[in-house]
Amino acid sequence: MRLSSILVFTGLLAVAGCGGTSETSPSGAGGSGGGGTLSVRITDSPFSGARAVYITFSEVSLQRGSDWTRVPFPDGAPTWTCDLKKLENNNEDLLATGSVPHDNFTAVRLVVQSAVVYTDAVNTSPTPCARTLTPPAGGAFPMTLLSTEGRTNGTFTVTANTAPTVVLDFDGESSITRPNPADYRMTPVLRLVTVR
Repeated sequence: MRLSSILVFTGLLAVAGCGGTSETSPSGAGGSGGGGTLSVRITDSPFSGARAVYITFSEVSLQRGSDWTRVPFPDGAPTWTCDLKKLENNNEDLLATGSVPHDNFTAVRLVVQSAVVYTDAVNTSPTPCARTLTPPAGGAFPMTLLSTEGRTNGTFTVTANTAPTVVLDFDGESSITRPNPADYRMTPVLRLVTVR
């Protein structure tokens, strides 16, 4: 396992120990004023124990200082669902995009609302991620979320002259455990792949 994968998922224990964080809206003013466009895309390291793995996210946010700035899901959706199996082999899809403050950011946080493993059939959706995905037929196993939050560190800057795209690896193989045949558990493990 790469050292980055071991260090990547830190939760928010250190932040909580400092008294928590505050949230800012995507349109808030940054260190240099105004806002710029940022996109977050997602890919996955292969997870061999399923035909489909649906992860529903309720939040994507960026850290600057002690504050977290949310990045909206496409089309203003309240949640966004991705099938990790369709994101293997360097495939990627849009997870969140919108205006964020001009500033330096040091981490990305994803909040998972729910996760389900499908063992019998593949997802027939034309895209890996969408507001909703039709569940495949056959066996479905909702995962126990041992943690709902995953976080990866990495410094990047948003300015008026740039529109960066942050690519995250949601590492299914490291995130999902199966202590018993019908017992799937998740602790999200993220890795910052690139900023382009």
